Amino acid sequence: MTDIYNLFIIVGILALQYLLSTRNHILWGALIPLGYIAFSIWMLVTDRYQSVLSFTLYLLLGLLFLISEWNVGRKSLQQKRNKELMKMRTQDIK
Repeated sequence: MTDIYNLFIIVGILALQYLLSTRNHILWGALIPLGYIAFSIWMLVTDRYQSVLSFTLYLLLGLLFLISEWNVGRKSLQQKRNKELMKMRTQDIK
């Protein structure tokens, strides 16, 4: 049962990352990755990881997902802006 809750938490964090990445200011999308780095370092310092290798793998895998979600969100925002720009141009032509 806790695996399902963990999955919901991960999906929620990725959804929040996407939402923050689609905001106008680019730094909103950096909040969760920076928090993840700080949390991972805290877990390493308090010996929650079994080895430095597991810390590195978890850190890189988590950042890979968060940064890819950031990239998708930024592309979505750019497409939305381009669509609005095309609407404005077509209104100016008529």
